[in-house]
Amino acid sequence: MTFRPTALRSGIAALLAALALSSPARAAETVVAVAANFTEAATEIGEAFEKATGDRVTYSFGSTGQLYAQITQDAPFEVFLAADQARPEKAEAEGFAVPGSRFTYAVGKLVLYSTDAGAIDGSSDALGQPGFAHVAIANPVTAPYGAAAVEVMKALGLYETLEPKIVQGKSISQTHQFVATGNAELGFVALSQVVADDSGSKWMIPQELYTPIRQDAVLLEKGAGNEAARAYLDFLKSPEALAIIGKYGYGTED
Repeated sequence: MTFRPTALRSGIAALLAALALSSPARAAETVVAVAANFTEAATEIGEAFEKATGDRVTYSFGSTGQLYAQITQDAPFEVFLAADQARPEKAEAEGFAVPGSRFTYAVGKLVLYSTDAGAIDGSSDALGQPGFAHVAIANPVTAPYGAAAVEVMKALGLYETLEPKIVQGKSISQTHQFVATGNAELGFVALSQVVADDSGSKWMIPQELYTPIRQDAVLLEKGAGNEAARAYLDFLKSPEALAIIGKYGYGTED
């Protein structure tokens, strides 16, 4: 039998090529910074995105201000889902985001919430009662929902009275925890956090009392060359994602 190296090499090359074709393509990945109020909605959207595309998404949750600070300090985020419009606009202006990629993905809604079913009667009256020690808000400097809470209290003429009772969470997630654990009897939280909670009591705060919380998404420069990052933003505009966003109590813009 004659040994033919050339034929052997050709056979090995053909086998390797066949194995490459039969192996599943490696999933692409993207890293997304997400405002804390959008945690549950983003988690569900991420699952739907991975199922629809085969790509993977990793989230980092926090207050919008904290996340933006991390972006400016070279954090590995490729997409930014903020709780306001100001930081994504600033990211574009300062060269951290891809110009023209920004859009409003959700419009947040603020509610006054208590775990006590009898504390809130569907109005602002509870804020004027003397029988509570603490009202929780998110840090108004770093969290847009906190800034909105301050707007509401000032619009109602109650800010000076309530200021000594205010306890601040680092994010809207921590603010909700303050109320859920009883460390604050009342709290200004995102509707998304309590939309499925039939216990306790809440007041849906009228929109005229605070500036609309338009939440913008933007492609960051670190994700400019990553097709998975662009695909995630495209998916965020899809009917499937919009249905999830609405399910969690957010408004959307056409």
